[in-house]
Formats: sequence, structure tokens, C-alpha cells
Amino acid sequence: MGEYGTPNIDIEEGYITITHNGRTDTLPYPKQASSFYHLSKVHDSNNIAFTCKAWGIRATDLNQGVVYGVRTDETEMHEELYNRFDYDGIFGTALNRFCVQAAVGHPLTVYGKGGQTRGYLDIRDTVQCVELAIANPAQRGEFRVFNQFTEQFSVNELAKLVTKAGEKLGLDVQTISVPNPRVEAEEHYYNAKHTKLIELGLKPHLLSDSLLDSLLNVAIEFKDRVDTKQIMPNVSWRKIGVKPKTVAA
Repeated sequence: MGEYGTPNIDIEEGYITITHNGRTDTLPYPKQASSFYHLSKVHDSNNIAFTCKAWGIRATDLNQGVVYGVRTDETEMHEELYNRFDYDGIFGTALNRFCVQAAVGHPLTVYGKGGQTRGYLDIRDTVQCVELAIANPAQRGEFRVFNQFTEQFSVNELAKLVTKAGEKLGLDVQTISVPNPRVEAEEHYYNAKHTKLIELGLKPHLLSDSLLDSLLNVAIEFKDRVDTKQIMPNVSWRKIGVKPKTVAA
């Protein structure tokens, strides 16, 4: 979903119909990527769309939101099958970071104003979406786009949810605002469409109290593995002229 950025209009699923100077056309939705990582995804999407047109291949582009959760039916078979739980300042997502912070007694760190809003989905729904896309393929030569998420939350909303869930588990959860290391809007409009996968039969697992309890319990169970030095951001997107670190041969 990061391909779209945070436009001040509704985000459609891949395409938008516009009327300009009396003429109407359906065009790829404008991309305003929020990072170099998401820019690379934009390039991927454009390349795939071109190959569909040029070579007649069929493709489904899944614009995925932020994934949470570590357990699926398969990984429940053994704890060593649990999925990764990134919480650091580079790869960690806000929800994971908040759960780890609550577990180790570190204040929840809201970047800036905390109004950054994104789409989220359970890891089980990620798998379900891929299965649905494969079972219901695009037409030959078609480049179709599905927005793959089930709910929208702001960073502030996530902090409140984790605080409430943590207090139920007897944790003393505090929240602080820290300077935002990223270059992004901290308060913005955000309303993204996500109906196509639902129409194909997606049955979402929403971020319920019990699921938050499960995430927190995972963080608590493995809190001895947490490297607290990695929690706070140590990379600023705004800094220039910083000498890169190199690894000796």
C-alpha cells in the first residue's frame, strides 16, 4: 500500500477514472511512494503492467498493508515455526514495536504527531489473499490490482489499543512522542478501498482484543531475546553527508 502514499482523495484499487478537459479515461492510480523501498515496488508494478500489455501475460498485483501476527495453523504445530517479529527502528512495524516495548517496560514511542494511518492485516489473511488470487486468476493480458488489507489504524490508535491490552495483562504501559526519523505526513486523510478480495471470499481476522493479547504474550514470552538498544530509531531520513559504514573484507 505504500506505493500510493497518502493522497487527499480516496485510494482506489489500482485504477482511477477521471474526467479532464471534457474527456474521460481510466488510468493507473497515481503513485506517491513513501520511501525508496516503496519506490522499488512502484517500478515493479510498472514493469509488470507493461509485460502484460506487451506479452499478454496475466498478473495480479497485491498491494499489501502492514502485516501483524506470528502464528498460522501450520506454525502452531511447533514454536520453532513462529514467524519473525521485527521490532527494531528499521524493519520493525509500529504494532510489533509497541508490543515489545510494553513487554519490556519501555514507553511506547509514537513518531511525531502519530496520525500516520495505514492499512493492516493478519498474517493468516496474507496467506488467504494469495490463495484467492491464485484460485481466481486474471484474464490473459490483464494487469489487475488488489489492495490487500482489512483494517485501517493510525499510530495513535495502535498505541491506545496496546496500552489497553497491556493493562489487562498487568503491564504498566506509558506512551511518549519522539521526533519522527521518517519523511512523511504525520496527520493526513486516508481512505483506501479494499473490496475485491472480499468479493472473492476473503474472511478477515480482525485486530480483536484476544489477538492483541496473543501478540503481547508472544512478546512477553520471548522478552529475554529483546535487544533494547535496537528499539529507538538510529537512522534519520533527513540527514545528508553521513559517511556510510563499511564492513572489512
